[in-house]
Amino acid sequence: MQSILFTLFLSIAISTIFNIVLKKFGISHIIGYILTGTLISYIFNFSSIDIHSLELIAEFGIVFLMFTIGLEMSIERIKKMKEILLLNGFLQVSFSAILIFLFSHFIIGIQIVPSVIIALAFSLSSTAIVLSYLKHSKDIYTPYGEKSTAILIFQDLAVIPILLLISFLANDSLSVSQIIVNTLFSAFIVILFLFTVGKKIMNWLLRFSSNTQLEELFLGSVFSIVMGASILAHEMGFTYSLGAFIAGMIIAETKYRIKVESDIASYKDFLLGAFFFSVGTKIDILYFFNNIHYIFMIFVAIVLVKAFVIYFIIRRKSTKSTAVKAALSLCQVGEFSFAIFALASNDGLLSNELSSFLILVTVLSMILTPFIISNIYKIASYFEVEFYESDKITPIKASNHVIVCGFSTLGRIVARTLYQNNKKFVIISDDLRHVLLARKLGYMAYFGHLDKKPVLESLKVEQSSSIIITLSNTKRKRLICEAILAFYSDANITLKINSTEERRDLKDLNIKNFVHAHKEVAKLLINKSI
Repeated sequence: MQSILFTLFLSIAISTIFNIVLKKFGISHIIGYILTGTLISYIFNFSSIDIHSLELIAEFGIVFLMFTIGLEMSIERIKKMKEILLLNGFLQVSFSAILIFLFSHFIIGIQIVPSVIIALAFSLSSTAIVLSYLKHSKDIYTPYGEKSTAILIFQDLAVIPILLLISFLANDSLSVSQIIVNTLFSAFIVILFLFTVGKKIMNWLLRFSSNTQLEELFLGSVFSIVMGASILAHEMGFTYSLGAFIAGMIIAETKYRIKVESDIASYKDFLLGAFFFSVGTKIDILYFFNNIHYIFMIFVAIVLVKAFVIYFIIRRKSTKSTAVKAALSLCQVGEFSFAIFALASNDGLLSNELSSFLILVTVLSMILTPFIISNIYKIASYFEVEFYESDKITPIKASNHVIVCGFSTLGRIVARTLYQNNKKFVIISDDLRHVLLARKLGYMAYFGHLDKKPVLESLKVEQSSSIIITLSNTKRKRLICEAILAFYSDANITLKINSTEERRDLKDLNIKNFVHAHKEVAKLLINKSI
């Protein structure tokens, strides 16, 4: 049982079973990973399992997540975001920490040094959960998603001085000036190396591995870049994720950005699963249930404090709806709190009992956060509703209209053709960028998911003349078609397919019109050539 392979086998197998069950109830897969960790470490009492090795693997889940965020954050975009990143991030961490410190020290009565550590740790939010959701839902491109991402990036940068402060509090031989000088020097070396020599190495590796046309070599180059940048940053006293984030920013300026992001997506998700599994191993069930009322009270207090702080910071220059959603998405306690509490406990700044209590507050926060963030639009709609609120669509006044699902290249061609032929149509997309573009072109477009009943009702599917689905993902097409036919069995669906195998997979559905993309293109090519 000492083998890390056995640990991975158990975590993957049990979490898969959990998530299959939880998926049927619409519960986040993150909960399945956390429950897996708890089950293995506590109920089965596998004391010889190599949890430390798994935690090291799990840490690279955050590393690859930060790398993909770096791919979204080119230097030009960072410049444009400097106000919401630096100012909003600084205000959020500062005001949250101050209020939590006052609550911890003066109301609960915890000593000054532990209160400072608690305040700084609880001022941070969960990068792993929030950014995973924002990227998966494409909300990272919405106003609240952009502002939330900027604050999360600042928080990750803030981890560095927080860890240095703990080292200073635990070691009286170091002066504040020495810590500041050493940190600034290390930061200068890391950034200088990555943006000069590192940039050339990255470009060289990606170019030559891409030219080989061997996917495994290109993927090996990406892994080498991510892990190399992470290790360099860690050796200089920073977090692994900071080096990965900078590497992502550098690659964002190259032509390989999209390919790199798509190639590592599944690996990032797998490693994040390992991270949430490691969170579950930190749960002491007996202690948790014996103190659940205190844990829950502290959790609620922290959430309320952070939510109000974030709301008022964002509300200064944004709409009420954006501020509410940003507050809901960032009000939890983040995973970096584990590292802060572990370091403080090892250095004798926190008692073991207090550290265990704080870790359980963080775990409770991370368990409840997926429920909050997956329903963020529903909760925010009680305060304010805007046109781009996902699935919150005011019922349209139309009949005998065409519904176009998707607005990528094919969707745009379909919309333009319908417009030129004076046909009534409405566009639905789960990508806000596409919705905003369609509205800019003067089309009636909405942000939402066509597999949701409220959306089907609002778009008057039962009164439409046809529904054209332009998506490429087979799974998404099946979900949407099943939802449409369950809502209105006589719906006139026209579906684009890419292969005969795909049509065979969908033949059990009552789809009236299949359009084989390759066959239709072949016909056009022949007609043009004859």
